[in-house]
Amino acid sequence: MHLTHFGHSCLLVATDQARLLFDPGAFSSGFEEARDLDAVLITHKHPDHLDLDRLPALLQANPGATLIADPGSAEALTSAGLRPHLATPDAVITVAGLPVRAVGGTHAVIHPDLPGLPNVGYLLAEGAFLHPGDSFVVPEQAVDVLALPTAAPWMKLSEAVDYLRAVQPRLAVPIHEAVLAMPRMHYDRFTELAPEGTRVRVLPRGEATAV
Repeated sequence: MHLTHFGHSCLLVATDQARLLFDPGAFSSGFEEARDLDAVLITHKHPDHLDLDRLPALLQANPGATLIADPGSAEALTSAGLRPHLATPDAVITVAGLPVRAVGGTHAVIHPDLPGLPNVGYLLAEGAFLHPGDSFVVPEQAVDVLALPTAAPWMKLSEAVDYLRAVQPRLAVPIHEAVLAMPRMHYDRFTELAPEGTRVRVLPRGEATAV
């Protein structure tokens, strides 16, 4: 498996079977040039995960890509004239022979006075890779590679560490870092406090990295 981080929550996951792009949002760049995609997957409708301005051109350049989205994003995408495949919690969607399970279902709480919204994480091939979106979902299956949220209005560092320890992946790759001026401070704590057997690896921006 190769991962390419386009900043914040946008990741390209390339396996022997499929090329999947997750959360092409407004805080990310470079994903516009991705080609030969089999699917574009959206965890939720916040603009840092879903850039409705750039998404249509991306899909036009990748006519074979299936657009997959949570219920909240699906509504916004349909209103924009796009046709997403709806990902409901626990649904399994097969992309180029690769099973993708939607997990979770709800965005983490930002503040009790703010309305909640749908959020689905995506689990590949029974645990090969997990992108949780904006949530702390812990699937029943063991996870090999975890896209680990680093910082957000809905979380603090200790919660990210607790989530890392709950999932216990072989490898954690930090994402959702664009809200920080110095994300390295968080990355170092992840490395220091990771559970035994888990390695933390910061991906170089825009470069395919074998994991």
